[in-house]
Amino acid sequence: MAQLNQHFDASAVEPAAPFELLPPGRYTVQIVQSEMRATRAGNGQYLWLEMDVIEGPHQGRKIWDNLNLVNPNQQTVEIAQRTLSAICHAVGQLQVTDSEQLHFRPMQVTLAVEVDTRDKLRPAEEQRKQNKVKGYVAAGGAAPPRPATGPSPAPAQPAAAPARPAAATSTTAPWRRAG
Repeated sequence: MAQLNQHFDASAVEPAAPFELLPPGRYTVQIVQSEMRATRAGNGQYLWLEMDVIEGPHQGRKIWDNLNLVNPNQQTVEIAQRTLSAICHAVGQLQVTDSEQLHFRPMQVTLAVEVDTRDKLRPAEEQRKQNKVKGYVAAGGAAPPRPATGPSPAPAQPAAAPARPAAATSTTAPWRRAG
């Protein structure tokens, strides 16, 4: 038995609702948090993104995405860089030095429901489902026009050394921070 430090009155607190997946579709969101995290295998890093739905009946719900920017598989890195480029274009920030430059800028995500990759070997009725971001576009539904100064440069190659999360005041892109 565990003693509580104080009396708890459950009638004064709204009970937690069960977690429900968002239905597939397009949602207007904004990134509210981001940081570089180590991969489960320990041989790479991903940019973790937390987004809030900011319009519609699901306003206030959270969506997450991970971009594997440091990975031994070059194709995985290229996919992550293209996704990061899509986010940059969607929020109108083509030159970024820190992922916080992408925060609090509306954009739209296309969301799907998929089987959690860790559950694919289980019988179908036991598989857990999860939301998966399938694409990013500008909040109006189309990518913003490119600036008249010419095409944007290719995304920078991520640093090979492991990155560490830094303080919010850092001006170095989290995918470029040295460990």
